[in-house]
Amino acid sequence: MALKHLATRTDLESASAREIAEAYDIPVELMAKVLQRLARRGLLSSHQGTRGGYRLAKAPSAISVADIIQAIDGPLTVTACSTEAENCGQYSKCSVRDPLWRIKDRILAALATCSLQEVSAEAPAEEPALPLAFTKTSR
Repeated sequence: MALKHLATRTDLESASAREIAEAYDIPVELMAKVLQRLARRGLLSSHQGTRGGYRLAKAPSAISVADIIQAIDGPLTVTACSTEAENCGQYSKCSVRDPLWRIKDRILAALATCSLQEVSAEAPAEEPALPLAFTKTSR
């Protein structure tokens, strides 16, 4: 929500954690932590001072949903054994580990194809629904 807020701003000024938090009824402390994580990962830049705050560090088209999720939550995982560390007693016998890793890679690839720009775009106008059944017209 914070990244979309920043991506859709028409001015180029920074937004404070407080401003963003108040816009979405989120605790300021939580918003500040999220914004700091996003800044550490290079998705935001932060500025000190009276006009300080946060701005996007990259164009919205250059920030993927995968980047955002991993910046906030860490590496994407599908299972508890999503790393290559062999600290599981079943590691050598596991028959689902590799397929699950491939699924994780596919999910990550799909998330990487969607950008903040797409997420921030206004929803397209709804197309009219097609009737469930067609009726015959008499001639």
